[in-house]
Amino acid sequence: MTKEDKYAALLPQVKALCEGEEDIIAKMANVSALLHQEFAFWWTGFYRVVGNELLLGPFQGPIACVHIAYGRGVCGTAWKEHRTVVVPDVEEFPGHIACSSESRSEIVVPVFKVESGKRKVENKEVIAVLDIDSRELATFDDIDARWLEQIVKHIP
Repeated sequence: MTKEDKYAALLPQVKALCEGEEDIIAKMANVSALLHQEFAFWWTGFYRVVGNELLLGPFQGPIACVHIAYGRGVCGTAWKEHRTVVVPDVEEFPGHIACSSESRSEIVVPVFKVESGKRKVENKEVIAVLDIDSRELATFDDIDARWLEQIVKHIP
C-alpha cells in the first residue's frame, strides 16, 4: 500500500472520529493516535495556540517541548507564516528546536479556526499546529502536506 493509499483510507476514519465531537482536545488525541499508529512516525501531536505561544497538546511518542514561542522553530514558523512547513533535514532548518536528537525530518501543518458548524476557513486564524517528526531524513513531501491539510480540517 502506498503512502497515498494509506492517507486515502485514513481520511474517512478521521471524519468518523471527529464528526459530532465538540471537544477539540478529544479530536486531537484521536487524530494523533490514528496517524501515529498507521505511519509509525517518531512523534505525532498537536500544539495549541495559547496567548502568544504554542502549548503542548495531545501527542504520541517521547516527551516533548511544552512551550514554543511565536515564530520559533518549525512549529512557530508554520504558525507565523500560516502555511505547512516540510523540513527534509531538521539540522538545516534555522532555529530548529531539538526536543529530541532522534528527530531528523519534520512536517508542521497549521489548524485554522472555522466558522461554527461549517468547514469553511473563516479568517485564517491559526488555533493549533499538527507536528510530526521522523527518525529518517526526507520522510515528508507534498503528498503528506496535501493529505494532512485535509485531515486537520476536521479538528476545529
